[in-house]
Amino acid sequence: MRLHRNLVYAVIDGLNLIFNEDKYADKVVQQLLKRDKRWGSRDRGFIAETTYDIVRWKRLYGEIAEVKEPFSRENLWRIFAVWATLKGIQLPDWKQLEGTPSRRIKGRFDELSKIRKCRESIPDWLDDMGSKELGEATWEKELKALNQQAEVVIRVNTLKTNKKALQALLIDEDIATIAIKNYPDALQLKERSNVFKTEAFKNGLFEVQDASSQLIADFLDVKPGMRIADACAGAGGKSLHLAAKMDNKGQIIAMDIYGFKLKELKRRAKRNGAHNIEPREITSTKTIKKLHNQMDRVLIDAPCSGLGVLRRNPDAKWKLKPEFIDNIKKTQQEILRDYSKMVKPGGKMVYATCSILPSENQDQVKAFLQSENGKDFGLVKDKKVLASTSGFDGFYMALLAKKQ
Repeated sequence: MRLHRNLVYAVIDGLNLIFNEDKYADKVVQQLLKRDKRWGSRDRGFIAETTYDIVRWKRLYGEIAEVKEPFSRENLWRIFAVWATLKGIQLPDWKQLEGTPSRRIKGRFDELSKIRKCRESIPDWLDDMGSKELGEATWEKELKALNQQAEVVIRVNTLKTNKKALQALLIDEDIATIAIKNYPDALQLKERSNVFKTEAFKNGLFEVQDASSQLIADFLDVKPGMRIADACAGAGGKSLHLAAKMDNKGQIIAMDIYGFKLKELKRRAKRNGAHNIEPREITSTKTIKKLHNQMDRVLIDAPCSGLGVLRRNPDAKWKLKPEFIDNIKKTQQEILRDYSKMVKPGGKMVYATCSILPSENQDQVKAFLQSENGKDFGLVKDKKVLASTSGFDGFYMALLAKKQ
């Protein structure tokens, strides 16, 4: 591979924003890719994949380069030199890369690879928490899986098409996909591609949604004609899936405390042809109280640490703090307590997170069932999805039923 100066400068600029200015990696990469209209797909791929790769392995590369945060521009070049050396890329004769100790880099890599928190590039506190909650063997496998680049998975919008028809249309746009066993609406891209530019996407024939996330709509056991509350809907990926499962019949009240996310949902619903979704911003406790004991199904896709989706959000492990996880657990308890009141007698509720920590998952469900608010509910089933066993995002979902 031959390195191009303007592309590497873009990567260095992006790393500075992510590491030193606490910007989100996905937003930074989006901006970087718009910098030069002359860049082709290979150029943009280099910028995106290199930036994410260095973010993912920040601790390992930083320790090999023997630099500490906040990283100066010179330090970022040293980290980049480590990345390139370990990838076997011949370094060009640029002043920023002069004196790169290639042999020492490889020796340091071999040395640090014996230490898990360095080898898997994870903060000390998070390594301790993960091994304590999941056990050494499971945590080790999970860390390795979460450090892999996520595959691109799409969900067929069955309101408009079917799997075979969509595959044929995408082939016409030079995008090959494969079906995934036991995921009825999922297709996986054989090669990474910008699917958002396809006519099939513009016409609402699919959404990008990880396979694990697609399990939740089926888990909620919805039927056409039901009244559903998606209580933490965000931009509505799961609301859209529920609308398809219900054949556009019934009502989905998509709720969130952030109005701008619901505006995005409204736009997506129109493109998808999903007509039974009503966005409703949670402006006070009254928004929830009006729906007490009225909903056939309630989905609580709770805010969480996001540890199950590190494959696609590698910067999250550097932004996370122990106090955030402590606080989010309290928020999860409050949401379960308050939003469960919307379930009518005989109705069902799913509590879900994209975390792999039992303290955010099974322990929260157990605590709810033992509480005053949970005494009328029973656990029907739950499902733990690990990246190391599924090959997709880590997720948890629990189906609870309310007594008649």
